[in-house]
Amino acid sequence: MINEESYWDGIAAQYDVAPGYVNLEHGYFGAMARPVMEEYKRNIELLNTSNTRFLREDYDPTSSETVRARVAAAVGCAPEEIALTRSATEAMRHLIFSYRLLQAGDTVMLSDVDYDSMTRAMHALRELRGAEVVQITLPEAPTKQAILDAYAQAFDAHPRTRLLLLTHVSHKTGQLMPVAELAEMARARGIDTICDAAQSWGQIDFKVGDLKSNFAGFNLHKWIGAPLGVGFMYIRKERLDDIAIDPSGDRFAPHDIRARTNTGTTNTANVLTVPAALDFHEAIGGARKAARLRQLRDRWVEQVRGLPGLQLLVRDEADACGCITSFRLAGQTSWEENQALAVRLLDEFGVFTVARKGLTGGACVRVTPALSNRLADLDQLASALKVITR
Repeated sequence: MINEESYWDGIAAQYDVAPGYVNLEHGYFGAMARPVMEEYKRNIELLNTSNTRFLREDYDPTSSETVRARVAAAVGCAPEEIALTRSATEAMRHLIFSYRLLQAGDTVMLSDVDYDSMTRAMHALRELRGAEVVQITLPEAPTKQAILDAYAQAFDAHPRTRLLLLTHVSHKTGQLMPVAELAEMARARGIDTICDAAQSWGQIDFKVGDLKSNFAGFNLHKWIGAPLGVGFMYIRKERLDDIAIDPSGDRFAPHDIRARTNTGTTNTANVLTVPAALDFHEAIGGARKAARLRQLRDRWVEQVRGLPGLQLLVRDEADACGCITSFRLAGQTSWEENQALAVRLLDEFGVFTVARKGLTGGACVRVTPALSNRLADLDQLASALKVITR
């Protein structure tokens, strides 16, 4: 039997990483494994040499449909329920701005852990649709019950809520939200949910049906490891008519989900590389990959939890987070202080992280390991934090 750590060392060796520092900021986008990168290079060369004849005669629609079917099978839905986009942000913008059931005077709700672009999109519904916008503050390092209670209280206080933004894994803290329970709570009150799954699929092992949300946006260039610039939009087929058609497009029939988005010229080489990324992901296995990512997170957190003056913003329960965990030093809540802390970690200790802002409680530093990291990388971070807090 192969030693488990030897197995993961072999996986890590499939990534080409820059020397001289430890990269613990993989939440922006995920590096491609070497087999995926090689396929990407082949597809770029194919597209560059065959040019428009390939796009007009070979790629559209058969090749894109093959990729769409592959993604749908992996996420557990029908191909007609997804449309490829350039990112989760693009998918989410279409869902938020094109949601047809919102009336003037209705309330839309979000929280302080949601993604910045989605927060701005929800607030824009005030001017665009005449909606009332409510942004709630979630407790820091909350229990699952505390999250459920916060939303229940917000629903009671705002009975005209019609649309709810939910983020499956927060890019700010790493909090894993109980989106299925929240979506069902909302549905019982006549509230629709749009789920931002940009950070979750591939980091957490799940299928789209597990979210219990009729609408969702996904990335393929974060935790699935496809080239940068690929995502998809999900609309449960029974709810397709509740998302308006994009008026700028004319390629697809009104009953086609792809009529709800228009990305212009497709990132063709990127899209064609998605199956290779899924091959690499599935060869490891979603559950096994999620467990390894969580192991990397726990490696450093277990060494620093309890250090004086260090605040960890998610709990350790299995349903509290995946591999992302943010922290701050006590009393240091400003953006400038947390940027400076991230700079210090890199300059003095050779560990690359990133500061995040937007939480009611203040800014923080985010740590995001990936399969390219070894356990020693997380030990290096833990040692740095012990020095800093000392």
